[in-house]
Amino acid sequence: MKKIKKSNPEIPMSKLSSQHERRDFLKRFCLLGVAAYFNPLFITRNNAKQSIKNEQYKIAVCDWMILKRQKLSAFSLANEIQADGIQLDMGGLGSRDTFDSKLHDPSQVKLFLEESKNQNVEISSIAMSGFYGQSFANRPTVPQMIDDTLSTMQSMHVDIAYLPLGIDADFTKSPDLREKVISRLKEAGAKAEKLDKIIAVETSLEASEELKFLSEVGSKAVKSSFNFAHAIKRGTDISQELKILGKDNLAQIHCSDTDGVWIENNPKLPMTEIKQTLDEMGWSGWLIIERSRDVSDVRNVKRNYGANVKYLKSIFQS
Repeated sequence: MKKIKKSNPEIPMSKLSSQHERRDFLKRFCLLGVAAYFNPLFITRNNAKQSIKNEQYKIAVCDWMILKRQKLSAFSLANEIQADGIQLDMGGLGSRDTFDSKLHDPSQVKLFLEESKNQNVEISSIAMSGFYGQSFANRPTVPQMIDDTLSTMQSMHVDIAYLPLGIDADFTKSPDLREKVISRLKEAGAKAEKLDKIIAVETSLEASEELKFLSEVGSKAVKSSFNFAHAIKRGTDISQELKILGKDNLAQIHCSDTDGVWIENNPKLPMTEIKQTLDEMGWSGWLIIERSRDVSDVRNVKRNYGANVKYLKSIFQS
């Protein structure tokens, strides 16, 4: 009887595995092609997400200034005006022991993180804007407020907290004010260091004085949140101030002026020169738009912040 030859000789496992990998690759490639064919934005959207992550400079807006303090809709609005992120506020203070924040609730945190991901809008920092009008030096429950902020940063995976000293920013008003602020920042800095977080403090000091101030605090977790509006008010050169502070002391930048005109129409904000300075310093991080609204149309959020975001991106992400 004749032996019947096997039509399919046994294939070595290494080759079989290689063939499977090849088929899987071709399958994925075809699916990607189909998706791109039916939706031309498929590839560009994914590339855009990747490029934002890799940007040296990212552009954010303050949620309370776009009238969306601790609202989920802040993310969709930021997406609409093409901002890379929002500075998310801890909520008001008033006479409370701590911030009026819904972010103490894990279910709310989950919703905010999901919406951040869905809208492809990051959280640049957690803001303690309540200290614009409240005393960081003298409020008795400040340690609790710091603990709540750090806890929120942990749950929301955010590295920077924004602390404007507000009414405590001018140390000339009270001789003991500076020491009180420094003492509290030492305590806050020690807590932040343990969690590998940064507290970005905004003062009205000139850069050289701010360096001394940060040195007295003596914590690697306490850095500067530099506000261009303060430099403009003082009449000091923004680029020179940035150089004096140095990249290692800059946690973030509030890159707008007070309300009046858009950033692009403000000769006191020479952004091309400022970018060159930051490039030379090797700094990277968040540029946050707080104001610089057109006073003739100050309530038009989309128009004002959309224009400022667009302009900053043309300078810092071109």
